[in-house]
Amino acid sequence: MLTDPAFIRKLESLYRLARKVLGGSMQADRKSTKKGAGITFADYAEYSVGDDFRSIDWRIYARFEELIVKLFEIDEDTTIYILLDQSHSMRHKWLHARQMAAALGYISLHCLDQVCAYGAADKLRPLLATARGRGKALPFLQTLEQADTFGEGTDFTACCLEFQARRRRRGLVIVISDFLFPGGFEEGLRYLHWHKHDVFCLQTQDATDRVCDLKGDIELECIEAGRRERVTVTPKEVRLYEEAVTQWNASLKDACRRRGIGLISTTTEVEFEDIIQSILRRGGLVA
Repeated sequence: MLTDPAFIRKLESLYRLARKVLGGSMQADRKSTKKGAGITFADYAEYSVGDDFRSIDWRIYARFEELIVKLFEIDEDTTIYILLDQSHSMRHKWLHARQMAAALGYISLHCLDQVCAYGAADKLRPLLATARGRGKALPFLQTLEQADTFGEGTDFTACCLEFQARRRRRGLVIVISDFLFPGGFEEGLRYLHWHKHDVFCLQTQDATDRVCDLKGDIELECIEAGRRERVTVTPKEVRLYEEAVTQWNASLKDACRRRGIGLISTTTEVEFEDIIQSILRRGGLVA
């Protein structure tokens, strides 16, 4: 499982790729818009009393006799938050989702990023308290390995509200889910975006989510609520279901595009390491 030597070797290989491609941070090109003391040049400003005289550009002074100071991008310590959908609808995708969470957490911890993880269903459950460093990677993998789905439904919006109440500091929020939330995903994503978090959505579904192979008179049970209902499935119902799922996934893509949120949609048929490699090679967790 998630602590097997063979699996950890895959994670170590992905970490080496991350170091090569991203230069040591899962945050990739996410730079601060603030200006101050740093190492990357951002802008010029007129000198004011109290400014650090070492930031004065003396070449400009020699040419124009004006005191101008250089401004630099501030290097900020951003936390990477992982929100893992832990509701019962993830049961058939649970291993796949945990593998991706494990890979992103492992790479981030080894890159010395600050990492925090929660499971989300009808409420929020902590999976990893704010941590940093390679020594936290194995405990994180062990926690994921032992974790199971829970709850009596999924309330993504409520989980986002609770997350913000616990974690007011801005960061990079990675949401791993099938995004098949009864109450929708718009409000939750809007709330995270409004609070100035960078957000990246990793949608994973399986074949039964997207294709209906049922027919005839059957009894269906909601995997989350446990409610049962007898229905008759004809080719018309099959078509309507598959069209509805396609439209739902398209609306997720549109919601992310409008807010500048990164999104990768995949299925359990794709190996987790291929997905993570794709993320790394395209420049990290960016929109």
